[in-house]
Parts: sequence; structure tokens; C-alpha cells
Amino acid sequence: MTTVAARETTQIALVDLLDRLLGTGVVLSGDVLISLAGVDLVEVRLRALIRTVREQSS
Repeated sequence: MTTVAARETTQIALVDLLDRLLGTGVVLSGDVLISLAGVDLVEVRLRALIRTVREQSS
């Protein structure tokens, strides 16, 4: 006898997801290296921190 566990799925709007990510901050990091016959032709490195800036109200 096989039982399949049902998973609860919650849908979230893209705007809500972006608000959550940018509210806490997002770090993007990546490297791309293209080489031919052992010779590096192109190297791209990406390091980015994305965060919202909010003004303090007095």
C-alpha cells in the first residue's frame, strides 16, 4: 500500500515576494569564465547587494 503525502502550497504574489526580499536585502554573486584550449578569454564576476532605503520619519 502506497500513501502520498499531500503538500500544502501557498501562492504568493510577485509584489509580496519582492517586498520581502528587498526589505531584508538580497546578495547576488556569480562567476563566469569562458576559455578555449586552456586560455581564459572572458571572465565576468558579479557581486551585488540590493536593499531598499527608507527615510526615517520624525
